[in-house]
Amino acid sequence: MNKIIKFTANRVWRTYQGGKLLDTIEGKESPQDSSFPEDWIGSTVQARNIGREHISEGLAMVTDEAGQSVPFRDLLQTNQGYFLGKNDDTMRSMDDIPLVKYLDSSTRLHFQAHPTREFAEKRLGLPRGKTEAYVILETRAEVSEPYIYAGFQRSPSREQLKKWIETQDIASIESCFDRIPVKTGDVFLLPGGRPHALGEGILMLEIMEPSDLAVRFEFERCGYVIPEQARFMGRDIETALDVFNLDPVPPEKIDAEFRCKPKTLSSDEHGNSLEELIGADDTSCFTVKRTSVNSSVKRKEEAFFYGIVTCGSGTLLIGDEVTQLKQWDRFFCPAGVSEFEYQTDSGMSILECYPGNS
Repeated sequence: MNKIIKFTANRVWRTYQGGKLLDTIEGKESPQDSSFPEDWIGSTVQARNIGREHISEGLAMVTDEAGQSVPFRDLLQTNQGYFLGKNDDTMRSMDDIPLVKYLDSSTRLHFQAHPTREFAEKRLGLPRGKTEAYVILETRAEVSEPYIYAGFQRSPSREQLKKWIETQDIASIESCFDRIPVKTGDVFLLPGGRPHALGEGILMLEIMEPSDLAVRFEFERCGYVIPEQARFMGRDIETALDVFNLDPVPPEKIDAEFRCKPKTLSSDEHGNSLEELIGADDTSCFTVKRTSVNSSVKRKEEAFFYGIVTCGSGTLLIGDEVTQLKQWDRFFCPAGVSEFEYQTDSGMSILECYPGNS
């Protein structure tokens, strides 16, 4: 079996509309927006879709050595040491694998907030919360001012927020936010607890802790009403309100709080470079790097990673094994692969999503 594992599309049903650009990436004849706006890349997480429990979705499927289609999660467990490696002296577990998605929105997403890891452990009995990061890949031409909402710029009191949620006073909730403009290449980190919403017309790579936990405090978008069980993670509104970080993030502090500036780790005279987009100083939940290749780059890494080719094409070499890469390809590189090389004739950029350091 090849050391590099490539993934095919793994579309997942969500409560909002989008996915036209994902259809285009997949080469579909008539791309259109639908209820499948996300592609969960190499996912080891099952989607939590209330009312669709009879449908298994979210888990990525791959072909094993016997030619059988199996969940990627099961393949990893056949040799966890090779695939996932160690963190210091401790073997990594399945809970260390970040959930990585393509997300393509045609509408503003629901207002939501995700629990921190501490909240998930103490209050939900689960190992991971849902701190998440966004790398903006493209924006739709018809959307002149793409944006996200992140953190309350003008925070309501807990009692006021509860009333607005119960009465679904969306105008008042939205008035607590300022639009944060986004463009291709921007990187954001949204810690657990921060209320947020993604605006329309954005294709991004989303990297997060491996869970599907969300407090959805806006109940209806595009005519679809979220079932009660799916609004507050199956809990009551008081538990949901406990998830929120209500500390205001005033406009002048938005960039410092949420935007991440790339740090150059290495570069050479040929224009090849390695950058850290999100590192240990930003979060312990995951690490994101970007390799920009003009000719060839030799790399050494100790941790596993998901690779996503965001532009260009080329090859990935591990000894005699050659993997062809083109734009939008996504793959997994095991921890047991310590040395590899990217090559290209025309330029190539790869986002690499690693586990965190905790």
